[in-house]
Amino acid sequence: MPALTETDKYGNFVRRIMRAYSRRVADLDIEGLKGLVELRKELDAHIEDAVKQLQKPKQGNGYSWADIGRVLGVSRQAAQQRYGQRKP
Repeated sequence: MPALTETDKYGNFVRRIMRAYSRRVADLDIEGLKGLVELRKELDAHIEDAVKQLQKPKQGNGYSWADIGRVLGVSRQAAQQRYGQRKP
């Protein structure tokens, strides 16, 4: 499946914002550290949601754990252990 250029551009935009935010916190904004950590938790939850949606069949097929693991650079088992179960 070809890479989605629009998605890549959007991801790069988000990365630039994240770098800028972390630089602001690193510039002696100790109170901002809490917000940065909360953002990480929120990002983790969104990644889990994205994986769940990728597995749902769309137009006949969803993605397998092997597909997801390949993209993440981990084994099928590692991907399933990390994202296969909702944490309470």
